[in-house]
Amino acid sequence: MSASLPDQRQMKTYIRKFSEIAAKDVELAGGKGANLGELFNHGIPVPDGFVILSSCYERFLEIAGLNARIAAVLEHLKADDVDALTAFSDQVTGWILGTEIPEAITESIYTLFDESGVPLVAVRSSANAEDRADSAWAGQLDTYLGTTRDTLILNIKKCWASLFTPRALAYRFQNRQMTAGIAVAVVVQEMVASEVAGVAFSIHPVTQDPDQMIIEAGFGLGEAVVSGAITPDSYVIRKSDRQILESYPSTQAKGFFLNEKGGSDWMDIPADKSTGDKLSRNEILELADLVIGIEAYFRFPCDIEWALKDHKWYILQCRPITTLGTPKEGQNTSNT
Repeated sequence: MSASLPDQRQMKTYIRKFSEIAAKDVELAGGKGANLGELFNHGIPVPDGFVILSSCYERFLEIAGLNARIAAVLEHLKADDVDALTAFSDQVTGWILGTEIPEAITESIYTLFDESGVPLVAVRSSANAEDRADSAWAGQLDTYLGTTRDTLILNIKKCWASLFTPRALAYRFQNRQMTAGIAVAVVVQEMVASEVAGVAFSIHPVTQDPDQMIIEAGFGLGEAVVSGAITPDSYVIRKSDRQILESYPSTQAKGFFLNEKGGSDWMDIPADKSTGDKLSRNEILELADLVIGIEAYFRFPCDIEWALKDHKWYILQCRPITTLGTPKEGQNTSNT
């Protein structure tokens, strides 16, 4: 098996820094990884990181001899056979977690982690079929926040295995992608212990007015907003003249925060902070300008996850909004 393993000269075939990734690399870096690399190289404040490319996932399956075993079962699965889906998911997860990643790749991953100089990273699945205008995959695959060096390799393999959870398999059936060549890249990105975080839509997803955007904000990590665990503040901004049209502050008694050990805990919000706006007027407009700039660069309506720490903005994810219906004539919805 050792003769099949990549040497250091070949490693960019399997792992690349954000600085080496662009939007055109979606097949290798997945939608999430490709967009982050593009933004990073455009000077947008994206936390630095690297991507374990989909080619690494495919090579891992090949060396482990899993391709034929997985394909043989996939061919006979049925969408309504919940027991079979669950059993298959458990089986593949066991195969992946129980197989070692080639040593040369593991060493390169650790080297890049150590060079980053950060104690914690976010490990995010990035399928090569995700974050496209017609195939979002948003929320279907797994993310591991607050990952340490000790848990890094395990969480990378968990991201690979998440392509075979019952939820992900059901999504593949729904979108007729059971036989599609879907592979998983993994984004490894500096973890931001945000004070406030949330999402922003460069076009209001309800009114679909192209001159309106919406920002949602909550204390702590953005996962609480994305998962619907809290009711965030909501701000509607008119893009043409940067006017805040609507502001809906929410009471937030608890927030999801990073702890010192790398885990995440629900913590009480002090009573004097739990009500009122999570962002000041100036912060809302600063973030709005950042989102508008990203939309103008990509030339498609953007769904963005963001974080704020020590008065500095971070863009954690960017994907096309897929709920706006048929694009208007002339609208570019590609990532290229």
